[in-house]
Parts: sequence; C-alpha cells; structure tokens
Amino acid sequence: METTRKTPYSVYNDGTGPYAMFTCESCGRDYRAQPVLVQEVKETITKSAFGGLLRNIPIVGNAAANQVDNERYRNTLTNDELEKAWTEVKVNFAECQSCRKIVCIPDFDMASGFCKEDSPRSEELQTRDAQQAGVAAASFMSGIANAFGIPDAMKAAAAQQAAAGAPGAAPAGAPAGASGAACGSCGVALAAGAKFCAGCGTPVPVKTFCTGCGQERAAGAKFCANCGQPAA
Repeated sequence: METTRKTPYSVYNDGTGPYAMFTCESCGRDYRAQPVLVQEVKETITKSAFGGLLRNIPIVGNAAANQVDNERYRNTLTNDELEKAWTEVKVNFAECQSCRKIVCIPDFDMASGFCKEDSPRSEELQTRDAQQAGVAAASFMSGIANAFGIPDAMKAAAAQQAAAGAPGAAPAGAPAGASGAACGSCGVALAAGAKFCAGCGTPVPVKTFCTGCGQERAAGAKFCANCGQPAA
C-alpha cells in the first residue's frame, strides 16, 4: 500500500551532489535516493577546466567555477528535489493502517495492510521469520563447513574407522546387511543369518554356546574354553 507521506530523512553529500536517505520508522533501515545531478555542463566540466578555459575572462570564470563547487558540495535539497528523491524510493515503503508508521516492505504485512507488529498475523509472521532465519543460519553454517572441508573430513574418518574394523561394523566394501564375518573358504562377506556362503556355497558353521556360562563355543570343541563345561 503506497504512501504519500515521507519517512524521516537526512541529506548527505559525498562530493557528487546532495542526496536524501529515508529511514524506516520500524526497523531503522535506510534507503538512499540518487544524488541530485547538476546541469550537464556543470557535471562534466570541473573547476580546473573552468580555470583553463574561462578564468581569463574576468569574474565569469571564477563565478562559474564557484557555482559548480556550490552545486557539488551543498548539503541541502529544494522541495522539488526532495519530492523527486522520495518518488525514487517510496516503492520500498508502506503506511500501516493501524499505527500509521511508514515502514519498509520487509516490516510490512501486505496481506493485512498493517505493519508486522500490528498485523493480526503477527505471531504467524514471527514464527515464519524465525524459521527463515534458522534456515539461513543453517545454510550459512553448512557453507562454512563445506569451505573448510569438514563434511569430507568426517566421511574420511568414518571410512578409516570401518577399515580398521570398528566393533560391530562390517568390513569396508561389504554388501548391505553383511554380518561382519567372512567365509572361511573363499573370503566372501557372509550375510547376517546366512546358512551358506553366497560365493562358494560352503555351509556356514552354526554357532553354539556353553550351557554353563553362555560363552560361544568354538566349532568342534568338546569343552567350553571359558569354564570347562562339557559340550552337550
């Protein structure tokens, strides 16, 4: 919703002519208008050029050069110049129908016609903004991590751990669902619960456990290596 009133503003000059800076009444964000350009001749011909071309003409040369300086470095705007500057930037603002503040578009709820603080959807908008900020922060941190190669380092560490035979981990390159054991005949990784090797068909030894202490008994053993209990 476009407004005809102006926001608070300040006039500045960086040496290229005066310009207005309009400020959002909610967040304080500034929006800058283009500097007021002097007449084409005054803009392209500097004081030194006037000195070389016109200073031989009494009064006229100095007067023209000084006029250029006055235009380039003045820090005020006429009413017409201010209106032109506001016309340039007012697309970035809207007037709240509740508090009458003139706020920038990021602080305005276009659906309701109110600023975000007075909008009936204020809680919804705050939640949405917080979520967007969270996504932006996560994206930023992900970018930082990628810049320093952190994800690659973590993957490399996981691969090294798997290759070293981490407890309970299948050997590196083992197929999904591998038990971590290998066939004693051909070395192919054995699937969990497999009764025969998928590589050579050799029967997978059935694990037996001591009835006394529960320790796994080696294949063919007649006594438990842990407690000496005879095999059943």
